[in-house]
Amino acid sequence: MMTDPIADMLTRLRNAGRAGHRWADMPVSKLKIEVARLLKENHYVHEFKRLDDGRFGVLRVYLKYHDGRPIIRNIERVSKPGRRQYVDVDAIPRVRNGLGMAILSTSKGVVSDRTARREGVGGELMAVIW
Repeated sequence: MMTDPIADMLTRLRNAGRAGHRWADMPVSKLKIEVARLLKENHYVHEFKRLDDGRFGVLRVYLKYHDGRPIIRNIERVSKPGRRQYVDVDAIPRVRNGLGMAILSTSKGVVSDRTARREGVGGELMAVIW
C-alpha cells in the first residue's frame, strides 16, 4: 500500500532520469497532473500525457536531457505525511539561489515558489527541485 503518492512520483522521475529512460509512467491523480504541469511550465520535463489503460489511467511524463544528462539533477520531497511543512510567504526558500524551484500547495493551487511570492501566499512546501 502506498502512503505518499507524491513521493512515489518524484522517486519514479528521479530513477527514470538516472537510468536514462525517455519517460516515466505512474498512476494518475489530479495532484500529480498539477505537479507535472508545473514541471513542464518551468522546463524540467518535455511533456506529460494522461493515458487510458482501461482501469484508472496512467500519467506518462517525458523527461528532458541536455548533453546526455537529465535536466532534473535533484528532486526531494520536503513535506511528508508524518510531518507536514508549511511556510509563510516570507519563509519560502530560494532553491539554489533561484536556479531551482520549490513546489507549493497553496489556496491558489499548486504553484512554484516564484508564483507564490508574486501572489503573496504561503502553503505546504511539497518538494524542491534543481
